[in-house]
Amino acid sequence: MTKPRPQLVRLGAVLVFAAAIAFAAGSPPRLAVAQGHGNPRSATVQKVFPAAVRLQLVAADGKVLRSASGVAFSRDGGATYVLTNAHVIDPDPAWKEPVRLYVLATGRKAPIAAKVVARGQVPDVDLAVVEVADGSLSLAQLASDDALELGDDLVVIGAPFGKGLSVAAGIVSQVEYEFPEAAGAPRAPRSLKTDAAIGYGSSGGGVFEVPSGRLVGLVEGYRTARVAFGAKDEYAFDVPMPGETFVAPAAKIRRFLSERGLARLVEPGGVAPATASAQASGAPAPPHL
Repeated sequence: MTKPRPQLVRLGAVLVFAAAIAFAAGSPPRLAVAQGHGNPRSATVQKVFPAAVRLQLVAADGKVLRSASGVAFSRDGGATYVLTNAHVIDPDPAWKEPVRLYVLATGRKAPIAAKVVARGQVPDVDLAVVEVADGSLSLAQLASDDALELGDDLVVIGAPFGKGLSVAAGIVSQVEYEFPEAAGAPRAPRSLKTDAAIGYGSSGGGVFEVPSGRLVGLVEGYRTARVAFGAKDEYAFDVPMPGETFVAPAAKIRRFLSERGLARLVEPGGVAPATASAQASGAPAPPHL
């Protein structure tokens, strides 16, 4: 038997064997969003779950070509903006045009047409922003750049295998920081890892701090070990490695937005401008988590 060998994969590239068996056997279990019952993780999920969305790239004949995850984080006027990964909204060259992008939001019966307004360069900046013409979606609040410590509790919400949204829990396993020349400058996380178990289709899923519910990052990818079996290693499947889920931290997201001319969508404190302006005018603020 071949020894397992670690490899880094993009979430859209690998189908985990065990999960494939589970889905082949029947429909996946639905996630019941109940009250927190005093559990900080459960209470956090109740706050952030409505902001988590699914994304689909759909062919002209209605066939779903790719599914992924995202999180609504800001609104401007009558539009809502959703964070996801660049690698999930980049079309495959083999696809025939037109390919349409849709967002599936909690509480909406029909998919919402979306358009890409910013995308990074994979793999260094695997981030993208899409816009939907619906200003009523629930929002997640982007955390401050330094809101991370090793061992902090996290919850991750994504849509593995193109099915319903699913929740995973874990901790901050590793944080890598930028080291600016100015000694007095605050540390800005460059990347982080979590041990939360995620799977194919969770690309772009939100990573939320417990118990505040603030968005501390976005899932980018995970490392797997390939396990082969059989007389001649004719079968193999990839198993996610604990602690090796890669996340783009809030500091990287905020820098990406600034470089793409979208800094207006978040303020330094992580508050959406639409909420801040509503509070200043005395009008009721729109839903913001």
